Amino acid sequence: MNVEATTGSVTELAWNKSSYSGAEGGDCVEVAACIDAVHVRDSKDTGRPALTVEPGTWAAFVGFAAL
Repeated sequence: MNVEATTGSVTELAWNKSSYSGAEGGDCVEVAACIDAVHVRDSKDTGRPALTVEPGTWAAFVGFAAL
């Protein structure tokens, strides 16, 4: 698995939050999917670096989490 913390700015990405997240924000993560990477960040602290994983790695995680 290839996982790295991003050091550049990822604020221009289209971030998506779970539909299960409340209107207040709550404790959520946001995801921005690109062709060659999926970026994940804490919705409460968007200034911190995002976690970046390969799309296949993200798909495997989501598949496992859905079980």
